[in-house]
Amino acid sequence: MRGINKCILVGNLTRDPVLKETTNGTAVCNFGMATGRQWKDKDGQSQEDVQFHNIVLWSGLAQTASKYLHKGSPVYIEGRITTRKYTNKEGVEKYITEIIGNEMVLMPDGNKHVSESAPSGSTTPTYVAPPKEDAVVIPPPVTEEEIDEVFGV
Repeated sequence: MRGINKCILVGNLTRDPVLKETTNGTAVCNFGMATGRQWKDKDGQSQEDVQFHNIVLWSGLAQTASKYLHKGSPVYIEGRITTRKYTNKEGVEKYITEIIGNEMVLMPDGNKHVSESAPSGSTTPTYVAPPKEDAVVIPPPVTEEEIDEVFGV
């Protein structure tokens, strides 16, 4: 049986996107994102739970995120969850869980244009489509050393 690994997040960036390139020139962007939920407990007291996510975007989505997003920007990300192992600078093996995004919707934040074609003050979200099936650009395999180099871990 095949499994499904799909994650949908709507939240705000916790830090500015960082755009880098792998040694073979593929654009990669990472940023932090926070999502939250609120509810009332059995005593009627408001409760809140905030989760923090590491987002990784590749190629065109990476460039778009770097150009239009900033700390605090609201964004919709759709992708898959992955966990990878790396060795930190002290030689200790660590694990990091990331969302590898393959779709993104830039949400209006009232401060910046979300699209070059969006009129000033636009409140319409801008959907950034993934590549068409026949034009999918799959980046070449990336080694763990390249990932460590790009993300500085």
